[in-house]
Amino acid sequence: MKRILLRSGKSPYDVVPVEQALHQDVIATNAGNLIFSDAAHKILETPRAEVVSNGIRTNVAAAGRINEEYDAFVVPLANAFRPSFEPQLRRLTQLISKLRIPLVVPGIGAQTGLDYNPARLKPMEPAVREFVTAVLERSASIGVRGEFTERYLKDMGFRDVEVIGCPSMFMYGRELDVRKNAPALGPESRVAINGSHSAVKSQGLDGVIRRAHARYPHLRFVGQNLSDARQLHWRDLSDPNGSVTAMPTHPDHPMYREDKVRVYVDPVTWIDDLRDFDFSFGSRIHGNIAALLAGTPATVLCGDSRTLELCRYFGIPHRRINALPQDLDPAELYAEADFGELTGGHQERFDRFMGFLERNGLENTFTHGDGGAAHEKRLRSLAFPAGIRPWNDADVASLTSRFGWLQTRIGELSTDNAKLKRELDKARKTAAKPAAAAAPQRSVYRIARRAVGRPLRKALQAGRQ
Repeated sequence: MKRILLRSGKSPYDVVPVEQALHQDVIATNAGNLIFSDAAHKILETPRAEVVSNGIRTNVAAAGRINEEYDAFVVPLANAFRPSFEPQLRRLTQLISKLRIPLVVPGIGAQTGLDYNPARLKPMEPAVREFVTAVLERSASIGVRGEFTERYLKDMGFRDVEVIGCPSMFMYGRELDVRKNAPALGPESRVAINGSHSAVKSQGLDGVIRRAHARYPHLRFVGQNLSDARQLHWRDLSDPNGSVTAMPTHPDHPMYREDKVRVYVDPVTWIDDLRDFDFSFGSRIHGNIAALLAGTPATVLCGDSRTLELCRYFGIPHRRINALPQDLDPAELYAEADFGELTGGHQERFDRFMGFLERNGLENTFTHGDGGAAHEKRLRSLAFPAGIRPWNDADVASLTSRFGWLQTRIGELSTDNAKLKRELDKARKTAAKPAAAAAPQRSVYRIARRAVGRPLRKALQAGRQ
């Protein structure tokens, strides 16, 4: 059986309690990452292929083990060509350069403004070149999200570039049924809204949220960031995002107090909940893709090239966030949304994506398996945690869950501290012994650092969570 290593925060089958999910950051800072990694997992899982999550870690030292244990490494990425991701991109390149197995990158994107001007990406061009070169040495082609990223790489001289969109849109295969179940939105409509902190702070989304909240009693905001989730579950405002009080995930926001906010750590519950909504809109591309996968109409408010090029490729209804009227009503977006291009062209785009996988030596469940039936059956047999809600109550059940987890963590830290003390004592004793004549002298500091560095880093990291 072929073993495929998949870059993802967790396997779709991992049922992780909320406290642990937030502590370990299984969403890799943004729950949208799990939408496309779960889709990739399902698509690649066939009777002849086992898919294993790498836990999102980029461990360069593990290259030898990866070469021995796996037959391919699949790295689904989103807006990886952006300045803030350059350090991670370089580490990925270091790992990839040590691999002897095939590597497949489905759906990477470059991020700049709505004008598609790549000037802000110029300083990181060497890192992009090294990454793409390393990928193409192990792949037939590299899959990109849309037109801008394709042009960006081809202008650098790369030719084996294919526009395939994002794996998330193919989670359910060649079928995509999105339709309006009501002629228009009204006060009783269930509307979901999403958005980033930057869109709320500087792109006018705060006003859109405020007006929608006043007009639609059943409005719900769906957050995606790790900081959003921690604000809901722990009321933790330590992250810089905690200063954005206009964000509905902030405890001071009226939608927080009214229990009209959710964050999900599993795509299956996220998508299931959105099936009951009439419409979704906002600046989060995967927040709205989750709605489309649920069959719920959605419109994306595009604020950059990464969302715009994906909407244009898939035919997702969208508007540029910098051109919204001050009195925007989601009813207007709903009325104008046309899903003909989205659903009508889906099968052709699906075939193109499957062709990309085939050219890169990968089978898929829709052509070579059961269409994901076993995958879905297994998911439905598992009890995933519900969406994270605002912590507005002080009942015994909610307190027991949270403080029970905290007590466990305190016990784990105490064990780590005891181990740290033993290792430090051992290092001191070792340093006190006379060194052999030929042995180079090493300071107590260096010996202690080597002996206890790893557990110390572990303990400090845990303490910062």
